[in-house]
Amino acid sequence: MCVSRHAARRPARNEGVTAPRPRRRLSEDVRRRQIINATVAVVAELGYEGASLARIAERAEVSKGLVSHYFTDKDRLMETVARTTLVTLRQTIADALVLDDPVPDIIRAAIHSAARLSVTHQAELEALRQISINLREADGTLRLGLAEYEETYQGQEALFRRGQDEGTLRDFDTRVMAVTYQGAIDTMLTYLHEHPETDAHHYADALADLLTAAIARPRREVS
Repeated sequence: MCVSRHAARRPARNEGVTAPRPRRRLSEDVRRRQIINATVAVVAELGYEGASLARIAERAEVSKGLVSHYFTDKDRLMETVARTTLVTLRQTIADALVLDDPVPDIIRAAIHSAARLSVTHQAELEALRQISINLREADGTLRLGLAEYEETYQGQEALFRRGQDEGTLRDFDTRVMAVTYQGAIDTMLTYLHEHPETDAHHYADALADLLTAAIARPRREVS
């Protein structure tokens, strides 16, 4: 028996078709973090000069206009990335510490945690190096300097004062020691970067021995 073509069942208009899901709108903070992470990756891979806004936008999978919307220009973006990366590195070190330990033990652990950054945060360290030496004011002076370490210095001073109060550290100028300590950490990271064959654990141990010997109160004097 023939079936009329008019009687044949026609598929419903949307039958078997899955409606597209609406695109989730990302928050401003998520977008900014996405662009910052892309900038770190591009600067670490291509260097400061090679990190154009177009390449950063491509890596972040956003438009170049959106990058400019959030950060105005390359200088503002690089400044933000450098400061954000400093906070990230500082927090990474802090997260590895047991703050209830005696201060000399915390200092030793912090030095080892910093040394591990040369392996775990290579891109962040390289991007920070590139930005620090290339980002400049209109007159050619460096845009980033020791002032960027102020919060770091204050945290270290607080730890040193605690050690002095608990009697595990001798008396010394905590600001001078904070600057000296951070300088030693930065030099260690630079050396490990330029000499990747170096045993980072051994370097950290040797540096910790030197610094704690200089600031720890002799055990016979600890009550």
